Amino acid sequence: MNLEIPFDNSLKETFKGSKVLITGNTGFKGSWLSAWLSKLGANCKGFSDLIPTNPSHYELIKDSLEIDQVWGDIADFSHLQKVVETFQPNFIFHLAAQPLVRKSYQDPLSTFRVNTIGMLNVLESIRLSKNPIIGVLITSDKSYKNIEQIWGYKENDVIGGNDPYSGSKGSAELIVNSYFKSFFKNSDEKRISVARAGNVIGGGDWSPDRIIPDAIKSWSNKKQLVIRSPNATRPWQHVLEPLSGYLRLAIELKNSKDNSGEAFNFGPQPDQNFTVSELLNSLSNMWDYSEWLDDSKSQNTFSEAGLLKLNCEKAAKILKWRAVLDFNEIISMTSSWYKNYFDVSNLKKKEIANFTFGQIDKYTKIYEERRIK
Repeated sequence: MNLEIPFDNSLKETFKGSKVLITGNTGFKGSWLSAWLSKLGANCKGFSDLIPTNPSHYELIKDSLEIDQVWGDIADFSHLQKVVETFQPNFIFHLAAQPLVRKSYQDPLSTFRVNTIGMLNVLESIRLSKNPIIGVLITSDKSYKNIEQIWGYKENDVIGGNDPYSGSKGSAELIVNSYFKSFFKNSDEKRISVARAGNVIGGGDWSPDRIIPDAIKSWSNKKQLVIRSPNATRPWQHVLEPLSGYLRLAIELKNSKDNSGEAFNFGPQPDQNFTVSELLNSLSNMWDYSEWLDDSKSQNTFSEAGLLKLNCEKAAKILKWRAVLDFNEIISMTSSWYKNYFDVSNLKKKEIANFTFGQIDKYTKIYEERRIK
């Protein structure tokens, strides 16, 4: 990216009029990415099997999006391949996944099927396409074999995973590596990269077993929130932070094949790691009722990491990308979205969509002011 060009301008130059396929577009991150790309003037097509939550960020904003929705199972290769063949996308952002650790214990077969076979199907669809495609393949920070090292994981650290979710994401990355080295390494037309991020928060997330949605659901009904791991430390970041990284990575791949096959971490600045209890205490200052209970002494039925941290120096050096929001701004933007939701009610979808677009505008301006130049 030409560093003299404002970030928003570089996005418009790349994506306006481009055909973009977004798998998992009805999910939390997928719906925000759909909103951003629609705003940029991209010709978007979404591929998802269902609307995963109720309420749903996608449902609230879909009437304001420029996107053609296709319903399908990411593990159904023939359907996905037909969509890719017919649509002929310039870009594929692959976000479709079973994203919950607890659910991966309850249904490991489905988790591996969606997360691993789904990735395989996307890669095979790219391989068979007769047209150039840039693929940004989103996995997770939980792809790493987590030994809770304090300096953060680099992209060349060991991939692993003790729980089914982490294992499925690690398996997906092995498939990506195999496909790149076998089919795409010397290709000018097929360029792919892996993006790793995790613990994303922001308005519109209603997924179960996630700290912010659980807090908002409890507190909005004046119920006490029960927390399993209040001392666990996570690289919290607003949803727009990694999405800006995904978009920046796509631009880099379009301009050069030098980083095709590479993986990139997208996480907050090193000093932005906070515990669950610190997150809740900051969020609670913005809600009238905000009681929560430490239930860490009860017996958990599955393993949770105490520390997970990413090293994002590679993205800073190569992509000139870094997270720009501080912790208080992340909490403020997240809380204000939910407060707007409850103020206008989910019947006034246009207002909620406009608030979403407004936060994208706000973030883009902040990013331009603070980005690496």
